[in-house]
Amino acid sequence: MSVEIHVPPLGESIVDATIASWLKQEGEPVQKGDALVELETDKVNVEVSAEQNGVLQKILKQPGDTVSVGEVLGLIGEGAQAATNGKRTATPAPESQSAVRPQQPAVANNPASVPMEAQRPPSPLARRIAAEYNVDISQVKGSSPHGRVTKEDVIQYLDRNVQQPSMQDATSSIQSPAQTVQTAQPTISTATAAPSPTPPPAPVIGGREERVRMSRRRQTIAQRLVEAQHTAAMLTTFNEIDMTAIMDVRSRRREAFKERHNVSLGFMSFFTKAVVGALKAFPLLNAEIQGNEIVVKHYYDIGIAVATEEGLVVPVVREADRKSFAEIEREIADLAKRARENKLSLAELQGGTFTITNGGVFGSLLSTPILNGPQVGILGMHKIEQRPIALNGQVVIRPMMYLALSYDHRIVDGSEAVRFLVRIKELVEDPETLLLEG
Repeated sequence: MSVEIHVPPLGESIVDATIASWLKQEGEPVQKGDALVELETDKVNVEVSAEQNGVLQKILKQPGDTVSVGEVLGLIGEGAQAATNGKRTATPAPESQSAVRPQQPAVANNPASVPMEAQRPPSPLARRIAAEYNVDISQVKGSSPHGRVTKEDVIQYLDRNVQQPSMQDATSSIQSPAQTVQTAQPTISTATAAPSPTPPPAPVIGGREERVRMSRRRQTIAQRLVEAQHTAAMLTTFNEIDMTAIMDVRSRRREAFKERHNVSLGFMSFFTKAVVGALKAFPLLNAEIQGNEIVVKHYYDIGIAVATEEGLVVPVVREADRKSFAEIEREIADLAKRARENKLSLAELQGGTFTITNGGVFGSLLSTPILNGPQVGILGMHKIEQRPIALNGQVVIRPMMYLALSYDHRIVDGSEAVRFLVRIKELVEDPETLLLEG
């Protein structure tokens, strides 16, 4: 008797996914709870686990296929039986796997020697890059806290072990937002690929062009950004902030804060508190449109945009108005870390009421953020730069930051948006007032 492997519920508003890779092969024995296949959704990757012991009898959907919630991905057979031409027969281990097994590293032969979390499969992008350059990914050491091999680990491995004139160009294309897939399969097994001292460069079209498949997350980002521009009357207003006071507070309190709370005092807690204070003063920025109604929210779940190798994600700090500076800093650090390790749950990415994005960490001096629908406001932070300003009749040099507020003009008037941004400026330039507003 066979048991079907189904696409599990993926969360609110997510009805389908793309198969990133199979983590087990046909004929391979599985234990209940083993990860079988990795699905790529709009927001996070999801691993589908075995619900019983047995053998992976049949794979029905291949990497790259789009599948819907409830759809059958494959079959698990009982015991050591697998299906062959409609008959149940014993399936021996493939010879190619047996031949390669002695060449696997010691960790693979002794899984108990490393923590279970360290045995998480490599990221889909890491597998694709390894396949393109004929790298045995089991030889690549993961640098993340849980030992997962990422894109950066494979690139560093190539830099250390491969002398190749075109590697710099290839690395540049790998680090672009779109992910290189070429003609390689998303997965690689030690039975079918061995390390090569001089792997060939990635295939190109006509020697000057390269065809790149957009990841599912990148496709969704593109679709939603266009939708935001088509469905909202989006405008942006700008202002600038003198960061002297907030930098002085950080300078004086940084060491004591970290010693007491075991987390660094950054800028994001100040801006999160300032946004909450401004939202209380201008509640329509904390609303959304549903049909012919405006839904004003009297809670403050602030989304914090985080850049990952798979694209931008926006985990949410819940009830930010009720959290201390230390709690906000700790939660943002944790969410950002798990976002980059692709370990966020769908619930942590849903339901934000307002978003903050910080392009300054990448050196952006000024930009226009796009709304994160159905929200009607997003604050863009930028690079802090020493600039001359006029202050009390004197020209002085101050650390200045440009702020940008994009808003939906359908329910937010221009005067309200300007005053909202001015309120944030007032709160940040006088950090003591954040204690009263928070």
